[in-house]
Amino acid sequence: MTERGIAVVGGGISGLATALAILDADTETRTETRTETRTTVTVYEADPRVGGRIEATPFAGLPHVDAGADAFLARVPEAVALATRVGLGDQLVSPEPVGAAVWHDGLHPIPDGLLLGLPGRLRPMATTGLLSWKGKLRAAVEPLLPRTPVDHDSIGELVRARFGDEVHDRLVDALVGSIYAADTDRFSLAEVPQLAALADDNRSLLLAARRQRRQAGTATAAASPVFAAPRDGIASLVGAVASAVTDAGGDIRSGAPVVGLEAADGGWRVATTPDGRPERHDAVVLAAPAGASARVLADTAPPAAELLSTAETADVVMVTLHVPADEWPERLRGLSGYLVPKPDQRLVKAASFGSQKWAHWRPPAGGELLRVSLGRDGMPVLHLSDDEVVEAVLTDLHQHLGVAFSPIEVRITRWPAAFAQYRPHHARWVDAVERALPGGVFVTGAGYRGIGIPACVRDAQRTAARASGLVHDLAN
Repeated sequence: MTERGIAVVGGGISGLATALAILDADTETRTETRTETRTTVTVYEADPRVGGRIEATPFAGLPHVDAGADAFLARVPEAVALATRVGLGDQLVSPEPVGAAVWHDGLHPIPDGLLLGLPGRLRPMATTGLLSWKGKLRAAVEPLLPRTPVDHDSIGELVRARFGDEVHDRLVDALVGSIYAADTDRFSLAEVPQLAALADDNRSLLLAARRQRRQAGTATAAASPVFAAPRDGIASLVGAVASAVTDAGGDIRSGAPVVGLEAADGGWRVATTPDGRPERHDAVVLAAPAGASARVLADTAPPAAELLSTAETADVVMVTLHVPADEWPERLRGLSGYLVPKPDQRLVKAASFGSQKWAHWRPPAGGELLRVSLGRDGMPVLHLSDDEVVEAVLTDLHQHLGVAFSPIEVRITRWPAAFAQYRPHHARWVDAVERALPGGVFVTGAGYRGIGIPACVRDAQRTAARASGLVHDLAN
């Protein structure tokens, strides 16, 4: 049997999903066509473990508490389908039906009727204490304004023009900025499809958001909740996908940093150490962060490497706290956490009340579990020592919640370059990168066509199909 090889550089969810999609497609093709050509896949991961920025460790007496993402969007199919493919479909759980808040001189429930922070109903906006009367009046005139051009491709510029600064700063930037660790004034509108569709197809965003929420409410009244995660944490999804890759014949090599590529015999030699023996593959998928991929391509494809090196990211520090039960105020029951608008931020941008959000995160010895996020685009945090991080978290929590916590246990997780920042007209940069790549080399991951696990899985499967198609053509 003839073998064709594909190398996948990066063992995060994007790389593992790419590998599994290639192997599944190969099995299906060989079954249907009885071809004598087999596609092999080798995943190279620099770290000792796979998973990238998805990780869980024991905490507060629980066997696994996520230190990165703790859920994925369930109302798009890709992540749920992947979990089902690897045997976790019946283990998916959803957050508890509790509300969330925004902190601005106190906690305010997030108003009803929002679509990624955009108002879709006037009454909740009129009654919220989150906005001043001036801000409410400015938002209320939005349906009367003429259409706003969107050629600037900036979320912030659009929302400020339609609703004013308060809605932008205290709602849209607080929600979208928290999701992407972003400054929405400098983030591409086109890369947040829900917002982009409203702006492209409608004059009034408020009226369009109201229509869309009504339609979604009717269509999903009996549907599953918005978010989901395996009961054993998002990290268990990574482990299950990795196991599925190896079960399908893939080779996963952790602790194997790729340091360069070299064209060879119509394919590519992949070098994992400066003086190691390169291995030949017919195609290469770079599923590492853009900066790491730039270093891999520095000698082979300088134009692509130069473009990749311009990718911007935001660093994040995640602090997990186990606080005593007698310190937790009763008034915070029924909340999943809160967001802090950028103008109000000192260092903490969001806090999740993990044991109120997830039923299986309740510490066996009692108390409450919090996850506090620091860092975003324009707010560096990695220079802070552990002591400085803890002090900043406890100070901000005291200011926000009025409680001086004395945590039983603390876990600090640092995520350098955790979030890709999609600048306005990001799609042009992605197109330029792909044009600059040499034949047989592909890129995928959160830096390109969508942030979040479902988007990464979707692009991984798209990239896998392209790489598999190339290898199939070579075999024929």
